[in-house]
Amino acid sequence: MQIINGREIAEEIREELKSDIKKLKVKPCIVVILVGDDPASVSYVTGKHKACEEIGIKSLVVKEKADIKEEELLKIVDKYNKDSSVHGILVQLPLPKHIDQEKVIERISPEKDVDGFHPINLGKMVRGLTCFLPATPAGIKELLIRSGNLPEGKNVVIVGRSNLVGKPIANILMGKGKGENATVTVVHSGTKDLQKFTKEADILIVAIGKPQFITKDMVKKGAVVIDVGVNRVEDKTKKNGFRLIGDVDYEGVLGFVKAITPVPGGVGPMTITMLLKNTVEATKYINK
Repeated sequence: MQIINGREIAEEIREELKSDIKKLKVKPCIVVILVGDDPASVSYVTGKHKACEEIGIKSLVVKEKADIKEEELLKIVDKYNKDSSVHGILVQLPLPKHIDQEKVIERISPEKDVDGFHPINLGKMVRGLTCFLPATPAGIKELLIRSGNLPEGKNVVIVGRSNLVGKPIANILMGKGKGENATVTVVHSGTKDLQKFTKEADILIVAIGKPQFITKDMVKKGAVVIDVGVNRVEDKTKKNGFRLIGDVDYEGVLGFVKAITPVPGGVGPMTITMLLKNTVEATKYINK
């Protein structure tokens, strides 16, 4: 059985990016805008900043108070849209409730939308045109390709229909390029007899946000399982009082499936890595 090591694959891609950056005439630069002090968001931004600096991308973190007015935040986005030395803009989500998240995303220039969430980039993705892909779905595709589990001609079932993972990865894997050409089914909370679908999957991608939701009896023997879930559960044996588990019963399916991503260390490391890749691509585009 194969454990798909996301950390190793992410490191492989980062080494490739270092080589690409050395060939560029300018140093890639990304601006990350953080609103408020949500611990998870602060942790994510810190991780992104560190990863950027490690491979040679300049990272500017712009911290704003949680009560910033929406119009002020939009002006900050406008400022960096116009700044030719900035190649990527990322606004850390979620935003405070008084700010229209969609309005902020749409304000980012599509050419600098390294998160891949702008409607123009999403529209290009659906049409199969070149664009910035959302980081986590792009990371899943790379995991499948680089681990030798190509989706071409396979029956792929995606558990979850979120805008962040489920919908984008479904559209990507239905494409005609390398690492695509799959027959895709999306199941979700409204699906009747969900197990009937999951047991037919050659490749099962789970992003439903429920700890160990997928159990052995829901999986086809010999399937490839990509577990996107990251759930905190109490664990008094741990120094911090919790441990991370996925949406799949990892121990329960070991030895039964052909391949699986662990949590942590599977999809997670790929998300930031694909953000880095988008930033390098944005730099190439803006300076071509």
